[in-house]
Amino acid sequence: MKPLKKYLLSAGGLAIATLVRQWMGSLRYQGAFYDPTLDPAGPRFSGPALFIFWHEYIPFMFYLRGHCQTAMLVSQHKDAELLSRAAGIMGFDLVRGSSRRGGLTALRIMMQKGKAMNLTMTPDGPRGPRRTLAPGCLYVASKLGMPLVPLGLGYDHPWRNTRAWDHFAIPRPGSRACAVIGPAIYLPAHLDREALEVWRKKIEAVLNRLTETAENWASTGQPLVGARPLHRAPRPLGIFRTPNAPASLSSSRSTDQPDGTLLAAA
Repeated sequence: MKPLKKYLLSAGGLAIATLVRQWMGSLRYQGAFYDPTLDPAGPRFSGPALFIFWHEYIPFMFYLRGHCQTAMLVSQHKDAELLSRAAGIMGFDLVRGSSRRGGLTALRIMMQKGKAMNLTMTPDGPRGPRRTLAPGCLYVASKLGMPLVPLGLGYDHPWRNTRAWDHFAIPRPGSRACAVIGPAIYLPAHLDREALEVWRKKIEAVLNRLTETAENWASTGQPLVGARPLHRAPRPLGIFRTPNAPASLSSSRSTDQPDGTLLAAA
C-alpha cells in the first residue's frame, strides 16, 4: 500500500472513530440482561463469548463495548477499509473476511482468536439479506464450544438510510438507546446440515425478537424488568495501536432479568 493511501485511510479511520465517539456519546443507554454476567465489561464476566447483533446497529456496540478483548469480523470489501481502521482505533481486534470474500480463512482465524478472547459478528452482513442470519456464527460457536449471546438493539425513532440494504439506523443526538442482552446459547459440538438449519432459524427468531423488544423499549420509554443504565468510561482513542485491555465500564447492578424463555418460544 502506498504511503499516501495508508495515511489517508488512517486519517479517515480516525475521523470516523472521533465522529462515533462524539455522536454516540450523546445517547442515553439502557440495558436489560437475561444474565448480568454476560456483560464483557462487567466484573463477573467469565467469557469468552460470541456476541451477535444486526448490521444496521454497528455503531451501538462499536461505541459502547470497545476495549473488551473482542475480535470483530469486518468485510474485506474496499468499502469496509475505513470501518476496519476505525474499529482498531476504537479498541477491537480485527479479522477481515465475509461470506463472499475470504470467508473460510476468516472463520479459521476467528476460531483461533476465540480460544483467548471474545468474538463479535453481524450475521446478516456485509450484504444481507437484512435480519437474516447466516450460519457462520453458529459454526464458530459450535466448534469452539463457545456461548452465543444475541444482542437486541434499538434507538428512539432513528433516521434510516432506506437506500442501504440494512436500512442503516442513525440515532438522533441525545436520544434513548436500548439493549436487550439475551441468554447464552450453547450449540451441540457436531451439527449436520439439517440440524444447523434448525438452530439457524431458532437463533434468527431469537435475535429478531430481542431486536424488536429493544426497538419498542427505545421508542416508548417503557422499561423492561431489570433495566439499568449502561455507561462507557472515557478512554483515549488508540491511534497508534489497538488496545486489548478491558475498558473500565460501570453500570448499576441488578439481578433481575427480562421475563420469557426465548428458545422455547422460537
